[in-house]
Amino acid sequence: MGENQEVGVVAINRLLTSNFIIIFFLVGLNGQNNDSVFKKNVLDNPEVSFLTSYYSQDGDHASVTGGIGTEKLTDFTPTVIITMPLNPDEVLTFEVGISAYSSASSSNGNPFDISGSSAGYDDDDDYDDDNENYTGGGQKIGTPWIESSGASASDIWSTIVVDHSKYSEDRNQITNKNFSIANEYDYNSIGFGGGITKLYNQKNTSLSFAGKIFIDKWNPVYPTELKAYSDEKGDLTNGYFSGVDILDSTGQKSTNWAPKNNFNLIENEWRNSYSISLSGSQIVNEKFQFSLFMDLVYQKGWLANPLQRVYFSDIDNYYIGNSENIINYTSKSNTDVFQLADDIERLPSSRFKSPFGFQSSYYINEKLVFKNYFRRYQDDWGITSNTYNVDLPIKLNESFTIYPAYRKYTQTKSDFFAPYESHLSTSQFYTSDYDLSEFSSEQFSFGVGYTDIFTNRKLFNLGLKSVNLNFSNYIRSDGLDASIFSISFDFEVN
Repeated sequence: MGENQEVGVVAINRLLTSNFIIIFFLVGLNGQNNDSVFKKNVLDNPEVSFLTSYYSQDGDHASVTGGIGTEKLTDFTPTVIITMPLNPDEVLTFEVGISAYSSASSSNGNPFDISGSSAGYDDDDDYDDDNENYTGGGQKIGTPWIESSGASASDIWSTIVVDHSKYSEDRNQITNKNFSIANEYDYNSIGFGGGITKLYNQKNTSLSFAGKIFIDKWNPVYPTELKAYSDEKGDLTNGYFSGVDILDSTGQKSTNWAPKNNFNLIENEWRNSYSISLSGSQIVNEKFQFSLFMDLVYQKGWLANPLQRVYFSDIDNYYIGNSENIINYTSKSNTDVFQLADDIERLPSSRFKSPFGFQSSYYINEKLVFKNYFRRYQDDWGITSNTYNVDLPIKLNESFTIYPAYRKYTQTKSDFFAPYESHLSTSQFYTSDYDLSEFSSEQFSFGVGYTDIFTNRKLFNLGLKSVNLNFSNYIRSDGLDASIFSISFDFEVN
């Protein structure tokens, strides 16, 4: 999901962390102003980092259920990073991570439970399995406000990243190449890229260029009623719909429901992304440094999510469940009726993004550093956004530092966004995903870091270099609220 807009605190923290890692890494290199014959190893010993975070959110605008419904989600993300010197000039880095999440919103890809004589039926998101086992005779119920037991209620996203970096003899040039793979229940991705960094002016100035390509393939998961409609070729008396009452907006039985254009499965299951990044940093004096950056990103393929429903204002509504709750459909008091989708979101097959920005660090005194970050984003889907982040690391002593931070974000809506039941069926493109809506957000963070520069504390043959603990609270103007706890341990292998 989207580099342009906010999609959760996890993505935010990863973005900010990676940017600050880059500038601190360059500063570390720039601080080595002695160009004598002696050449220091890039990395003396292997290093191992263990990172983990726990993320939780809640809100009332689930995109899977058309812009209303529960957005409850939890995510546990352990990651291991191993950095190894291959020789004095080369470093190889492995990153292995998983993201184990539970999502009430995604579970409602299939919101339907069964009451009546089929109460023991094992329902899930795979219609073929449903059709094989289900023989009718029970009334399905569902609601966008309560998670179902569908197969996509939880899943594990996994990734492996390998990066090789090589430094020139004088340490004024760094080249790297990388490869990554990632997999989730509804897509898989392969990525590769590389870059170069040049240092000038006694390593006080740096220029960097990088490029990446991601080739992604959907394994499409659709809203259950739409997939069933397609498989049964519109027959509402057979298969998944057998013995199930479809209700109109007055609660009367009806056989008139049909999705827009009788719903066709997506044909292009590919989504490719191409990006180039340019950045430069400058140490102005012993107290102040800054960097500038710009990215150009082009995406091509199926850029919408096939699991996300859309409801139109000019098409009659149809439901499955308890007719008495139709009038309360958009209220959390609705526990047993679900509206059948008019379509899935449809978005253009290409997208161009162009973020740019700057970040800086100002050394106030030996106890305090002021850091700020600004990013301006725009794309050809009509979204523009501004991100401003302030960090104020406070060094308590040689070992402990605290990290208060604040982040402000504002975004305009996409040309293709409208809330629940606000789109017209005559439109070519449409989505009710609130990540593409107009909103603002704030994030408050507080962290504590411990550093042992001599790695005196040992765990087996691992010397502890640092420990960092962080908590963030994220508040969005559309009602989404999220919290994230993270902790990391950095070791040197002795």
